[in-house]
Amino acid sequence: MKKVAVIMGSDSDFPVVKSAVTELKSFGVPCEVHVMSAHRTPAEASEFAANAKANGFGAIICAAGMAAHLAGVVAAHTTLPVIGIPMKSAALEGMDALLATVMMPPGVPVATVGINGAKNAAILAIQMLAVSDDALAQKLDAMKQNMADGVRAKDAAMQEQIAAL
Repeated sequence: MKKVAVIMGSDSDFPVVKSAVTELKSFGVPCEVHVMSAHRTPAEASEFAANAKANGFGAIICAAGMAAHLAGVVAAHTTLPVIGIPMKSAALEGMDALLATVMMPPGVPVATVGINGAKNAAILAIQMLAVSDDALAQKLDAMKQNMADGVRAKDAAMQEQIAAL
């Protein structure tokens, strides 16, 4: 199975990014987690991205706030799918990171999840890997079924409350 890289621009992003790592591990997807900066360690980020495919990765998740150039720098150096997590910041509530992550030039796409959307980033990476991994696809099917069952159970409970009125 291919690995997923989870890269964050700062260790202060980890409380949010942790849910991506937890989700990947719950599906049995191997991952590596690193702190790299598009601005402070650009050579390391570029080198990691350029070698990611050869090192067994199938997707890269990048979390960054403010200018949020990490996902774009990584995407510029690899043909692997890159998923950006715009991180919420105090200044603009993450809108700056969202716009910087989603507004990539033609030819350098970055799939972008919502602000602080680490769990969805992991699920998207898992879906990408599941295109060529039937066992992983079955786990995703089971997750979707469990979510649907949960909604149906909540609706049944609501119907009981309404009937009791």
